[in-house]
Amino acid sequence: MTNYLQEPRYTTGDWRASHLGRLLGEALRRFDARVLQLMAHDPEVPLALSNLAARQQVSAAHVHITRHLSLQGNRLTELAEAAGMRKQAMAALVDQCEAWGIVQRGPDPRDARARLIVFTPQGLAWLGGFERAVAQAEREFREAVGTEVATVVALGLEVYIQ
Repeated sequence: MTNYLQEPRYTTGDWRASHLGRLLGEALRRFDARVLQLMAHDPEVPLALSNLAARQQVSAAHVHITRHLSLQGNRLTELAEAAGMRKQAMAALVDQCEAWGIVQRGPDPRDARARLIVFTPQGLAWLGGFERAVAQAEREFREAVGTEVATVVALGLEVYIQ
C-alpha cells in the first residue's frame, strides 16, 4: 500500500500517478459523474434536463453553475470568480444553460447596466435534483470507505481549503 503522506520519490515516475492532487482530481471526476448519473434518473428533474444528463450532454463544467449560482442570482463576473473560471468560459456555459432553461438573465436591481443570472423554475427543479444526487453520492462514498474515513476526509478537506 502506498503511503500518500511520505515524501515523493522523484527517481521513479510512480509518484505522478498517485500524488494527492491527482487522487483528488480523480475523486472529483468520479463524484461529479455519479451525481450527473443520478440526476439523469431522478423523476423530479425536468425530463428535458434529465435527458441531457443521460446523454452526457451536461458536463462537470455545467455543474459549476449549479454549485456556485446563489438563489438570489449573481453577475457573470461573480459566478466566474466563484467557479474559478474565466469570464468568457462562464459566459458560454451560462448561454448553454439559458438555452436549456436552467437560468435566465435579468436586470440587476443594484446596477441598471448589469445583468443578473438567476435560476428559472425549471432550474430550481434541476437544483433540487442536484441536492438529492449529491446527498446520495455522499452516502455511497461513506459506504465505500466507511463512516470514520469519510469524516476524516471531509474534515481534512475543509481545513485544507481554508
